[in-house]
Amino acid sequence: MANDLGAALDAVGPRLRAVRQRRGATLSQLSKTTGISVSTLSRLESGQRRPTLEVLLRLAQAHQVPLDDLVAAPPTGDPRIHPRPIERHGMTLLPLTRRPGGIQAYKLIIPPGTPTAEPQPKTHEGYEWLYVLSGHLRLVLGEHDVTLNPGEAAEFDTHIPHWFGNPTPHPTEVLSLFGPQGERLHLRARPPR
Repeated sequence: MANDLGAALDAVGPRLRAVRQRRGATLSQLSKTTGISVSTLSRLESGQRRPTLEVLLRLAQAHQVPLDDLVAAPPTGDPRIHPRPIERHGMTLLPLTRRPGGIQAYKLIIPPGTPTAEPQPKTHEGYEWLYVLSGHLRLVLGEHDVTLNPGEAAEFDTHIPHWFGNPTPHPTEVLSLFGPQGERLHLRARPPR
């Protein structure tokens, strides 16, 4: 057991270097992103220093990879995601992705008449894609005020003032894909055979 742990810890440095190089980042760039000095990063990658959990978490976030990828954690064998509901502005958000950074997926459950206030469009970093699973979703986007029905989708840059809610007496369920840095959803189609 102790030998396995030592071998796993010794493999972290080369794994950190490989992840950084795959992303095309320099030690200097990574230092600016994480706040970890270049010399510390160099010692971590060469195996002269073992990382703390705090350092590993910062590096995983900077590289946008799960912590498990940096430490070669054994697979859990269970690919299911067990979302923990988040309550926000009267809505329930169920995170459907585990990977930090990049495009995030959520199932939104919006109770009838939520939010209760008049639309107050906001802006922020990102790009969003919404798909109505059930119910109806009112979307105010710039000068547009539309109602999306089941099976309809909308996508937009979140720098455009936007607001959405459920004006009906029935719950609405929405699938949301959100790219915090403005990532857009890219669909790939197979060429015809």
